[in-house]
Amino acid sequence: MPTTFDQTQSPKIGQITFRQLADAMPQMVWSTLPDGSHDYYNARWYEFTGAPPGSTDGEGWNDMFYPEDQERAWGIWRHSLETGEPYEIEYRLRHHSGEYRWTLGRALPVRDDDGEIIRWVGTCTDIHEQKEIASMNAVLSRELSHRIKNIFAVIGGIIGISARQFPEMKDLANQLQARVASLGRAHDYARPHSEESAPHLGSPTLKEMLRQLLQPYPALDEGRLTIEGDDLAVDDRGATPIGLAFHEFATNSMKYGALSAPEGRVAIVIVVKDGEVTITWTESNGPPVVAPSESGFGTQLTEIAIDGQLGGTITRDWASDGLRVEVKVLAERLSRH
Repeated sequence: MPTTFDQTQSPKIGQITFRQLADAMPQMVWSTLPDGSHDYYNARWYEFTGAPPGSTDGEGWNDMFYPEDQERAWGIWRHSLETGEPYEIEYRLRHHSGEYRWTLGRALPVRDDDGEIIRWVGTCTDIHEQKEIASMNAVLSRELSHRIKNIFAVIGGIIGISARQFPEMKDLANQLQARVASLGRAHDYARPHSEESAPHLGSPTLKEMLRQLLQPYPALDEGRLTIEGDDLAVDDRGATPIGLAFHEFATNSMKYGALSAPEGRVAIVIVVKDGEVTITWTESNGPPVVAPSESGFGTQLTEIAIDGQLGGTITRDWASDGLRVEVKVLAERLSRH
């Protein structure tokens, strides 16, 4: 097994040696021994870092990282060395100008005929501009989404002022305010957040969004309103129409359905299969169900949300023992990722 990377004896591709091939690449190329000791860097590495040739061999390469990134980079690298898994990490690498630039590091093991690792070969790619653009876009996205949330609040305020001017419209105004508030809660949960403004830990999910949306209903804490089944990521694109629809279901249930009775129950079950999400709303132990003679405004609103905005379907079964609603939508419509 070789202990160094001897470029004078490297295999030729036509008349091109490994050194010539690596130096011609637009990326920084490096290699290590099986134990992770670096013994080769191409010309791009030295051009980028400005480091003297040979000064980053062995473990000297770690000093090129931004201090706060060193421990994380070492940890991921050691994991790859121990497991043989591909190495991939984003870190800040010291540029010859003295600044630290974001870089994507990747490496794969080279194995012999017996499957033993005889070398690691990796690359470093400067992604600093892409990271800055992504960071700027994230800030703009959060600001835009925050302003949308504020618009919901302004609309609610306008409705309240208008209701005081037209007392006969008070009931309608209250319903509109509740709908706008539910949209705001759903959007606020799933909109882009900074670490400081995020109302939860981890990525926003459909089940947690529904819990947040239905939190004002006592039945949730009492265990009479349950949310079970599969889960998946959801962002503001999917959360807003889903939130509007399930706010309507809950509001109608409080007025006429299972949630209007002390023993009434509602079960929400989510099933994700083959890229399709099915959410069922099943009521039981409530008053007798009577199907409406015509579609009301709330029904039309939920159809606009599910069908018009998400391209999904919504069906209702007005069974005598409780309403059952089934919402189907493609998983890709609930999140951009």
